[in-house]
Amino acid sequence: MRIMVVSDTHGQSAPLRKALLSQPKAEIVIHLGDGEEDIDEVREEFPKKMFLQVCGNCDWGSKLPISDEFTAEGIKIFYTHGHFYGVKTGYDNLISAAQKKGAKIALFGHTHMAVERYKDGLYIMNPGSLHTKYGTYGIIDITAQGIVLNTIKI
Repeated sequence: MRIMVVSDTHGQSAPLRKALLSQPKAEIVIHLGDGEEDIDEVREEFPKKMFLQVCGNCDWGSKLPISDEFTAEGIKIFYTHGHFYGVKTGYDNLISAAQKKGAKIALFGHTHMAVERYKDGLYIMNPGSLHTKYGTYGIIDITAQGIVLNTIKI
């Protein structure tokens, strides 16, 4: 299964659309906040994809959750924007929250800097930001052989 992870689009639906078109095999798209309206703009163009979202610190008035979880192919994924967990100063709070939920993958945004790490049995990813023409997004492939994280430049 392929999962596309995006974050921090900040009103830029064109790079989001470009990224979505480049990943036709991605069945699930997780938006990690700061772009709630951007997903609303493109959702109908991709009816076969499942879209999951959380609220970012710039999604003013949003009713989306601060964090959420989802299970794909038996792998629990914890996802959040990251501001609530202080990810600009470290990942300990994020890791702790993900582990309490029994997650194998923790996803966050907020910093606009792509990260791929593996720590204490937890895959950690920040897809970066699609806010500029030099943006990045993440791909998670879950296969029988394991989990692979990749950051892709648009």
